[in-house]
Amino acid sequence: MGTDVTRVWEATQPENHVVVLFGATGDLAARKLLPGLFHLAAVGLMPDRYRIIGTSRRPMSDERFRELARDAITRFGIIEPDGEALDAFERTLSFAEATPADASSLVTAIKRAERDIGGTPGRLFHLAVPPTAFEPTVTMLGAADLAPGSRIIVEKPFGTDLRSARALNKAVAGVFDESQVFRIDHFLGKESVDNILAFRFANGLFEPVWNRAHISYVQIDVPETLSIEGRADFYDNTGAYRDMIVTHLFQVLGFLAMEPPTTLDARHLRAESAKVFDALRPIDVRNVVRGQYSGYRDEPGVAPGSDTETMAAVRVEIDNWRWAGVPFFLRSGKRLGASRQTVTLGFHEPPLRMFADRATKTPDGRNEIVIDFAEPGAITVDFLAKEPGARMRLGAAEMVFRYADSFCSANSLEGYERLLLDAMLGDQSLFTQAAAVERLWQVSSPLLENPPPIQPYAPGSWGPQPAVDQLIAPYRWRL
Repeated sequence: MGTDVTRVWEATQPENHVVVLFGATGDLAARKLLPGLFHLAAVGLMPDRYRIIGTSRRPMSDERFRELARDAITRFGIIEPDGEALDAFERTLSFAEATPADASSLVTAIKRAERDIGGTPGRLFHLAVPPTAFEPTVTMLGAADLAPGSRIIVEKPFGTDLRSARALNKAVAGVFDESQVFRIDHFLGKESVDNILAFRFANGLFEPVWNRAHISYVQIDVPETLSIEGRADFYDNTGAYRDMIVTHLFQVLGFLAMEPPTTLDARHLRAESAKVFDALRPIDVRNVVRGQYSGYRDEPGVAPGSDTETMAAVRVEIDNWRWAGVPFFLRSGKRLGASRQTVTLGFHEPPLRMFADRATKTPDGRNEIVIDFAEPGAITVDFLAKEPGARMRLGAAEMVFRYADSFCSANSLEGYERLLLDAMLGDQSLFTQAAAVERLWQVSSPLLENPPPIQPYAPGSWGPQPAVDQLIAPYRWRL
């Protein structure tokens, strides 16, 4: 698909901006940030005038950075770059070295970019750096007097436990006001996660049954077939729970379980998801399964005898009027049976006595709403229906909505693209608050302080058996 596709956008174009990418030579910048910024430019969603400054601790020429960007856009971009659009984008790129001890080159580059743009452009810093570099980078921005009037995007993990999260939030708050801070979780930028809000709140058919009176269980299931893919330095110190569940899956849970917000602006939307987190019960370690795929300890860089979990499954409960008594089952991990991203809401089984002698009992004969939030996304409603024939026999049936079949997929933005745009616009709706981050680490503390033992599982399976199925009994995993 070329860049001349006609799109109908409702977003407001951001004000003129200087965007500074810390870690601009890293994997995230190559796979997501540079291709995402180019896509925004190609469809007219970047400011009229903007500059992008890449920075890292190692020096690099502007021309080399432009070559790096061109390669990243060609390899990982979602649109095929044409020469004119790519040339125009490259002209906005430059590079400046910066270290915690010396930000002079970066300050000079920013001032030069602001002069080129003219007026008073916005300033956005994106910290695509290792967690150990967060605090030094924030401190450097403060010391260089670059924080006033700026916004900052902070990548996960937002700490590794309650203590470290509080320390990070304190360091950031010492330089930036909370209104300037955008803690990014690309799951929340997904069109299909946004569609959970539309599906539920815009349709009178579904919102009235979105509660404990009708729903008996909820699953948020994000398995991956990939291994740790050479990321042992990060993963062996993090594990599946910190990497996926306490960040991505809990954020989806907040959207899924919230009360109806007054509006979808940042203040109301974040307030309602925060109420969900406040109502979470501390995790009971008896309701946790930690698994490690066979062969993990042989991966390069993994510590001998590592106790890091590569899969975690957790039962959590929300202690409020809407969800009391409804178990939420969260599962994610590496080398599992499929790569999927699904939410499943299971409904109470109705009395079926009138069908008892004639019903066909099948494993798939369940009443469920299944939301596939892997892009482009789909929603399936599973129900029972009469099979054709003279007898009253029930069979499994489904109604399916597929996002790509119903709307123009060319209008979609990837998660990072949407969130980069929102950050330039100053819209914090899909970004995480400091208090919410700390609350999630707080409810996780019992697990982090006293984790249950690791159980092995075969690559390509669904985790340690029978433990992972016993966790969800008497229900069963959708996947």
